[in-house]
Amino acid sequence: MDALAGRTALVTGASRGIGRAIARRLAREGALVAVHYGRNEAAAQQTRELIVEEGGRAFAVGAELGVPGDIEALYAGLEEGLAAQGTEPCLDILVSNAGISGSARIHEVTPELFDRLFAVNTKSPFFLVQRGLKNLRDGGRIIIISSAATRVAYPRSVVYAMAKGALNTFTLALARELGPRGITVNAVSPGFVETDMNVEKRVTAEATAALAALSVFNRVGQPADIADVVAFLASDASRWITGQCLDASGGSRL
Repeated sequence: MDALAGRTALVTGASRGIGRAIARRLAREGALVAVHYGRNEAAAQQTRELIVEEGGRAFAVGAELGVPGDIEALYAGLEEGLAAQGTEPCLDILVSNAGISGSARIHEVTPELFDRLFAVNTKSPFFLVQRGLKNLRDGGRIIIISSAATRVAYPRSVVYAMAKGALNTFTLALARELGPRGITVNAVSPGFVETDMNVEKRVTAEATAALAALSVFNRVGQPADIADVVAFLASDASRWITGQCLDASGGSRL
């Protein structure tokens, strides 16, 4: 599998969960992958090791998002890592996946929670792309992980849904802005996916069954389900698709 051979990808939040699956999938297609992590270096190194065991190439880049200086720190680490790989400081694929959850209904939301969710889930992706345009080659791919919570009423996590909804609007504007450079920009909206972030939502068999029932396929999504969609958007096969938000929720709540 070499659809992405010769290309370089940055995947934020790639130490585990959906991000790890995306990093591994892109590497299997031949991309050199920068595995970004916030705090868990050991998990990021595990992702890198899995990629190497599968015959791919990867290196880890650490930078906590949502704090002052986060984006410059990330790109400094990226460029240092690319130099160590003997590669020029350029990107072909930028996947904005890192994010945090935060369940709270309107009367439970604090200014601190609001600011934190928007800092990590909206502000960081915005400036990640802004700064990344210096490195992204013409004809590149930008893929933003949004959420199916943006198309249904989700009052128990209202701020999270708002923060992700802003990314959908961002995707539209970027696609129009970057079209002349041949860069496609698309978002992917997962539904419930089996990850560490969501472990508290499936503590019982009954809870897992209820979550599975949201999908027309009556199962809980897996990270690989999302990674396969991202791999398609990163490939040449998606060259005529831009400005779209692809629902990857298994038909949840149709």
